[in-house]
Amino acid sequence: MLELADKAAIVTGGSKGIGKAIASAFLDAGAEVLIAARNEADLQATTAELAASGGRVESIRADVSQEADVKALFARAADLYDRVDILVNNAGFGSQPSLRKMETEVWEAVIATNLTGTFLCTREALRMMVPRRSGRIINIGSISSQRVRPNSAPYSASKFGLVGLTHSTALEGREFGISCGILHPGNVRVERRTRSERTRDEEPMMEPAELAQAALAMASLPAHVNMLETTVLPVGQLFIGRG
Repeated sequence: MLELADKAAIVTGGSKGIGKAIASAFLDAGAEVLIAARNEADLQATTAELAASGGRVESIRADVSQEADVKALFARAADLYDRVDILVNNAGFGSQPSLRKMETEVWEAVIATNLTGTFLCTREALRMMVPRRSGRIINIGSISSQRVRPNSAPYSASKFGLVGLTHSTALEGREFGISCGILHPGNVRVERRTRSERTRDEEPMMEPAELAQAALAMASLPAHVNMLETTVLPVGQLFIGRG
């Protein structure tokens, strides 16, 4: 079994979907986990559910696009654990309008959460990790950073940007023993997909808990080893070979 005993982790977007599954996997592996999300009701429900399973979980409402919220998140981690060993930057969302119909506010909202939010969390994590000369940051990317879909410009752009941010973080963290990698999921059966009527949401899917095993594998590597980039997707998903 992969072990995270004595590790303190933050998972953003941790109240549902991929973030919730990663938090659960980390807890099962022995970590202490602080989850953050914008929706207070979802956050409290998930915290109670994970705690009932015996996990050492705490939560805080935070919008990662807001600098004050991010600072409060890491202050909470400092109070609870006096450190952050693992940060999972999972918070994110997409939008559907075509470029010609998209309002500026839609573009800015997606970039603010998916890319700027990851930067803000990464910066605060590094400020805690560098003095300890250890830590691991895992960014949740997307295969949309490799193969774009129609009407997904801000989401795809943010995930392309996240690759660059991941590489820069890995480079800057290297001399301090800090690693950074990015996990690119394919189709995951999260809540919004189960409610969707889009044809592409009828494609082959994997479960959040299955993807979470990949995040756990990344987090469990020896401190001197980094999985810089990895792609995990259903075998039947049309990603390669579609001509």
